[in-house]
Amino acid sequence: MNTASAHHAKRLMLLFTTTGYNAQDFILAANKLGVEVVLGTDRCRVLEDPWRDAAIPLRFDTPARTVKAIVAYARKQPLDGLIPIGDKPTVAAAFASKLLALPANAPRAAEVCRNKFHSRRALKKAQVPVPFFTSYHIRQNPRAIAPGVRYPCVLKPLSLSASQGVIRANNPTEFESAFQRIGALLQSPALQERRNKSHKHILVEDFIPGREVAVEGMLRRGKLQVLALFDKPDALDGPFFEETLYITPSRLPLAAQQAIAACTEDATRALGLSEGPIHAELRLNDAGPWILEVAARSIGGLCSRTLRFGTGMSLEELVIRHALEMEEGPVLRESAAAGVMMIPIPQSGRFQAVAGIDDARQIRGIEEVTITAKIGQMLTSLPEGSSYLGFIFARGSSPGFVENALRKAHQQLEFTITPELPVI
Repeated sequence: MNTASAHHAKRLMLLFTTTGYNAQDFILAANKLGVEVVLGTDRCRVLEDPWRDAAIPLRFDTPARTVKAIVAYARKQPLDGLIPIGDKPTVAAAFASKLLALPANAPRAAEVCRNKFHSRRALKKAQVPVPFFTSYHIRQNPRAIAPGVRYPCVLKPLSLSASQGVIRANNPTEFESAFQRIGALLQSPALQERRNKSHKHILVEDFIPGREVAVEGMLRRGKLQVLALFDKPDALDGPFFEETLYITPSRLPLAAQQAIAACTEDATRALGLSEGPIHAELRLNDAGPWILEVAARSIGGLCSRTLRFGTGMSLEELVIRHALEMEEGPVLRESAAAGVMMIPIPQSGRFQAVAGIDDARQIRGIEEVTITAKIGQMLTSLPEGSSYLGFIFARGSSPGFVENALRKAHQQLEFTITPELPVI
C-alpha cells in the first residue's frame, strides 16, 4: 500500500475533463481536509488552480499514455490516492492505481463499465436483470435491420453519458431515423477525434417501462453501502431521455428500495467492481428492478450538492476519505429531503440571456440556483447534446415539498436562446 510520507500531507490526484462541472467541489473538499491536490486534466492550460500547481496535461482517450504520465509523476511526487471525476478518466485511473498499489477497481472492471455492450454481457452472464440487447456497426443498413428488431426499443451509443444519443423507436421507420441520427453523431468530428472503437457501434435494447431511479453508493472491498436512492419523478419514456429531477429519500415502498439495493450490489459484483463510488441507473416495474447502467464514479454534474452526511460531510469529502483510507466517520445521509433539477436545454442555439433567477431563489425550500451555461455559448439540445443550462437545489421536510419547490423555481426562469440560421 502506498502511504503518505511523514513529511508531507496526503497527496491526491484528481482526474477530470474540461467539460466536467464538479472538479471544484472536489478541490474544496480536499482543501477542507488538508489534502494536497494535483490536477490531471485534458485542458491545455490551467484556468483555476488555488495551489498554483501546474495541472498535468493528459489525454483520457489514450489510457496507456495517460497512465504512463501519471506513474511518471508519482515516481517523483508519491501519490496517496487517485480519483476520476466523470466517466472518461475511470479506465486510466484504474490502471494507474493498480501500478501504484492504490485502492481502486480492477482495470478490467473499469473498462467493462465504460462500454454498455460489454457491461450488458457481463450482467446477463451473471443473471442480473437487463433488457434484451444487441449491437450493430454504424455502417450497417438500418432498413435491413429494422424488421427484425423488437419494439419499442432504445438505441444508444456504447460509451457516451448524460443520455447523449439515446433515442426510443416504436417502429421500423423510427428505428431507421434514430439509427442514422446516432450514426451521424458518432461520426461527428468531435467524437471521431477521440478514436474510440466503441463509437463504431450502436446498442439496441428493449425499452423497459416503469419508474426510473438512481443509486449513489460506496463500495468497500466489494460490499455496497447505498448512500442515497433518488426518485426521478418525471416520466422518462422517450423519444429522448433528458433527466431533470432527482429527489431523495425515495418515496418507493421499503421492499422496492431493498430490491433495488440488492440488484445494484449484484450488478457491481457481476461487473467486477470492488472499491469506491458507484452511480447506478435502474428501472422498476412489476417484474422488479432492471439495471440500465452502473458507472464506476460518483454522481455527475453538480448533483452531489444534494447530499450531506453525518455532520455536514459532502459526497466529495466522503469519496476523498475513502480513496485516501482516512477515517470516514458517520456516513448516513442527513434526515432532510433534498433534490436537484438539472435544467434542460429546450432548443439548440446561442444562449443570449436568462431572467427570473432572483424570483426562483425566493421560492421556499430553494437553496441554490446555478446557471452553468455561459452567455454567448452555443447550446445543443438532446439527443446530440450532453449538458444542461444549470442546476436548482432544494431541501425541505419531505420529498413532495422538495419536488414542488424545484418545479416552482424552474417556472420562474426564462431563457433566451437564438437558433443559429443555417448557412446557405
